[in-house]
Amino acid sequence: MKSHFFAYISKIRWLQRWGLKRNTVTENVMEHSWEVSVIAHALALIRNCYFEGTLDVNAIVVAALYHDCSEVLTGDMPSPIKYHSPEITKAYKLIEKKAEHELINLLPEKLKVQYKPFMLEEELPIEHKVIIKAADTISAYLKCKMEVAAGNQEFSIAEKDIEAKLKAINLPEVQYFLDTFTSSYELTLDELFK
Repeated sequence: MKSHFFAYISKIRWLQRWGLKRNTVTENVMEHSWEVSVIAHALALIRNCYFEGTLDVNAIVVAALYHDCSEVLTGDMPSPIKYHSPEITKAYKLIEKKAEHELINLLPEKLKVQYKPFMLEEELPIEHKVIIKAADTISAYLKCKMEVAAGNQEFSIAEKDIEAKLKAINLPEVQYFLDTFTSSYELTLDELFK
């Protein structure tokens, strides 16, 4: 049996994020997924190292890597639209779930079982979902900060909104990451090397 699974999900590189905003630097879903995976890895390690956590770090990283793959079928829905009303949110969540299952069904039978715990949101442990969502939010925050720093005021309200969401998450590992790592994103390459 031939499978189109990997060819399909590789198309996420062509999906641009932040579609309703003018971007100084474009970002595709593949780049975003990598960044979310890296941040989720850090958050899980921080929880385990500093806050007595027992998270399965590797499982979180793998799930984060695949967290937006369903967008190859749904497209990247801008947050203001996705969360515009409870009805739209519910409908979109149903579409996302259907897309996740369609992608899984592209895999050979024995691999379906292996991918489900990482690609189907309904199968993720709640603590994994929380870490991945926090990483996703940090990634969005860093993008907004970068755009505003580049003079793009299109992202100024989103930056404030996302910063408020980060504060509301109320996880010590998120605060640790923000306090320890985010200010470095504002430095130039030359400043980072000094």
